[in-house]
Amino acid sequence: MEAGPDEGAVGAASANEASETTPSNTSSGTLTSLQLAAIEDEEVLNKLLDKAVDFDERRMIRAALRDLLKKKREKREKERGSRQDDLRQQALSKAGTGRMGMNRGQTSNHQPKSHMHSQFPASTTSSLSKTTSSMANPAITTAHQSSPVAAAPNMKNVKQMLLDWCRAKTKPYEGVEIHNFSSSWSDGIAFCALVHRFFPDAFEYSILNPNARKDNFELAFSTAERLADCPPLLDVEDLLRMNEPDWKCVYTYIQEFYRCLVEKGLVKTKKKL
Repeated sequence: MEAGPDEGAVGAASANEASETTPSNTSSGTLTSLQLAAIEDEEVLNKLLDKAVDFDERRMIRAALRDLLKKKREKREKERGSRQDDLRQQALSKAGTGRMGMNRGQTSNHQPKSHMHSQFPASTTSSLSKTTSSMANPAITTAHQSSPVAAAPNMKNVKQMLLDWCRAKTKPYEGVEIHNFSSSWSDGIAFCALVHRFFPDAFEYSILNPNARKDNFELAFSTAERLADCPPLLDVEDLLRMNEPDWKCVYTYIQEFYRCLVEKGLVKTKKKL
């Protein structure tokens, strides 16, 4: 018969293995703060929090969850700020292009005169200058000042045009009176009315509550994003903290919503606000 291992030695070895592996198993069962910080899924952290029974472990999971929500909020704010900067830059670029076009038009209008003078002798040029001076009068000066170039649209005109458009589209809706891009939009009802005008099947407007500001903002922005591909440039939490939203932010969002409607063919126009 072959001699087997000594039972006493085996028992001692098993005890030593248990004492060595228990700490590592315990440590692996509890996630460290670094491991929790590496989790970027809010749902995963919530599930871990539900299963956790140890007080310190729950505290670490809650802290990781708060940090994750803070990171997501900061990321959204950064992306929103970047989108707003891009929109402003595009608007400035368009305005600059328009001014350059007008300047080129003015230059081309003046060029034939100088060219005409260069083709005639000095005496003829002098006579033409005198004749032109004698024909000058206040009526001609006034007509020149009121030329189409001087009446070109500016930022103020575009803003008023967009405001008039919003007022016209929301006129049939009860509880909506748009006078500006700030206080008129503070309860979210105006946003809902404007979105509902183009997507009437998206939600029931008549049941909306002006006092439920958060619900109104979220409904309008999510519907506009889903059906018009309009990015949510406005942050609901920021709007709730303010009694009256910043008119520049509202104006930028409405301008983007209008552009999305034009791209989808829901607004027929050759003028882009």
